[in-house]
Amino acid sequence: MTLDLSRLLRPRSVALFGGGWAVNVVAQLKKSGFDGDIWPVNPKRSDILGVPCLASIDDLPAAPDASFIGVNRDATVEVVRRLSAMGAGGATCFASGFRESEGEGTGGSGLQDELVAAAGAMPILGPNCYGLINYLDNVTLWPDQHGGVPVETGVAIVAQSSNIAINMTMQARGLPIAYVVAAGNQAQIGASGIASALLDDDRVSAVGLYLEGFGDIRALEDLATKARTRNKSIVAIKIGRSDKARAATLTHTASLAGNAAAGSALLKRLGIIEVDTIAVFLETLKLLHTIGPLPGASVCSVSCSGGEASLMADMSEGTALSFPEFAPAQRAELKAELGPIVTIANPLDYHTFIWGDTERMTRVFSTVMRESFDLTVFILDMPRADRCDPSGYQCAVDAIIAAKARTGARVAVLSSLPENMSDHFTRSFMDRGVAVLHGMSEGIAAIGAAIAAGRYKGADPQPLLLCENPAGSSQMLSETASKQALSPYRLKIPRSIQASSIDDLISNSSQLDFPVVLKGVGLAHKSEAGLVALNIRDQASLRAAAQSMRSATSDFLVEEMAEGAVAEVLVGVTCDATGTFLLTMGAGGVLTEILGDTVSLLLPVTSEQIIDALQSLKIGPLLRGYRGKPAADIAAVAEAVQSVCRYVEANSDRLLELEINPLIAREHDAVAVDALISLREH
Repeated sequence: MTLDLSRLLRPRSVALFGGGWAVNVVAQLKKSGFDGDIWPVNPKRSDILGVPCLASIDDLPAAPDASFIGVNRDATVEVVRRLSAMGAGGATCFASGFRESEGEGTGGSGLQDELVAAAGAMPILGPNCYGLINYLDNVTLWPDQHGGVPVETGVAIVAQSSNIAINMTMQARGLPIAYVVAAGNQAQIGASGIASALLDDDRVSAVGLYLEGFGDIRALEDLATKARTRNKSIVAIKIGRSDKARAATLTHTASLAGNAAAGSALLKRLGIIEVDTIAVFLETLKLLHTIGPLPGASVCSVSCSGGEASLMADMSEGTALSFPEFAPAQRAELKAELGPIVTIANPLDYHTFIWGDTERMTRVFSTVMRESFDLTVFILDMPRADRCDPSGYQCAVDAIIAAKARTGARVAVLSSLPENMSDHFTRSFMDRGVAVLHGMSEGIAAIGAAIAAGRYKGADPQPLLLCENPAGSSQMLSETASKQALSPYRLKIPRSIQASSIDDLISNSSQLDFPVVLKGVGLAHKSEAGLVALNIRDQASLRAAAQSMRSATSDFLVEEMAEGAVAEVLVGVTCDATGTFLLTMGAGGVLTEILGDTVSLLLPVTSEQIIDALQSLKIGPLLRGYRGKPAADIAAVAEAVQSVCRYVEANSDRLLELEINPLIAREHDAVAVDALISLREH
């Protein structure tokens, strides 16, 4: 069911239910200048802050567009039911004690189901949330202080934490915020659904998501598609990345990938820009609002200090930012203006010879901007006005703004410290289309995010392959059974035999070509238990190896050894808590834990994506042929991975984990020499 949030987000009438919290909402509505109708419903009060109260919901003069429900959880359900029946536009449910408290035995889960049923087709936010702020239309359905101001255009922020949302409104970074919406428990409407409704407002330039969980993956896919069609970017912070949130796992794959890898892969797959901190989140949204996604990675850094130029170059090392050199004609113009002492390089230290000559500074800055850089960044820290006189820096402000006007270039000003750019100067730049980035590390990260946003613009991913909830009992297939299950999907495996006695092992080994590998059967991690013997050349050596393993196992698997390895590759798939299948590839064999060299994608994937991912690994040079060594048949490796993916797709209703470690990448093929599959029992 698609819900219409337009009346809730942009109401002309507001009803309020409750005591002290409702008083706070009235105070915020009056403070913001809301010019619609305000109808407090409170039988114990004649008025709230001068606004007459109604004794009952029956006394409402009309169905309100939006309501703030600040009563207890049981009463909340009844109020929602009454509002829905009268055709109200929507409500925010402040009360807690719903599904978030189920672990305490409160019965909150059942009550939350009742709340959703009571709402019917009427949209509700929460429960357990503060509500919404619309700074475009002066709507503050919000029971607490906030730091925003009215704007004509801006970014929309959807947060699963009301307190984090409040903190974001208190920013002093010049970010114009159009909406702040708290999602709370997302009982009826998830963060994706809220963000989708906000994208419909043409005054919204970009959307930021603060996520504790992803919720409905299909809704997130739809949101990403809608953002692309609207040509608007989405920025996200996803919390819950720590190792403490990681469940116990059986395979190397799940242990290495963890819960953060799937989340990051999901966001990247959908073209949603992931950032790690609130500061970078806000700076990225600001850059996207002012300039938009960057078409490329070429950046010109301009400062009057060699220290700032060097710091900019050093801190950008390893990021997406690129600092190409100036064109010859441009270099000559700059040299003529700046003199023989100044070295013309990017990052550019133009010294202070032209400082104070605004027209000359404008010419220099215009010359820099005329080159086809994707972004020109001026490093500029302003003196603090309470102890210093910043007027001597006005020349730089005026020259940057004038050069921007002359050239139409994409321009940002970056202060090395967040506090070194006042609100006054921030607004001076932003009003003229110059983005202001507060803090060098935050600014560089935001530029990198804007570069990523430009690269994501053309993305059109396939719908994700989803898995079912992994709860319930599971079954671990043996190595032999796992390989047999994968073989019909065209995965190449060595010839092998399994035996439950040493005599049978020796007798049947004549069916194989030596050298062989002997493995003890029954443990997931055989190497650690000493149950793998490699490069066995004859039956006598095979018997000796089997006898050394008898104390740990009575079942044996012997298979032809895959010789000629160029590299050993880990290939694994896990049914992640997000509901997606996470494909992890990396350095395999004994190097798996040592290197921790992995890359993750979500299914389905193309062979091109698999090859690109493999080549991005630290073992990529080995696969391509290192120092005269033969290269692996990387197409064969990709086809082996696709064989695994075909198995996953065919068994998506049962698969929990699958791992091949290692897949032997050779000059002309790829062979899976170990495999484990964990399935949900029917």
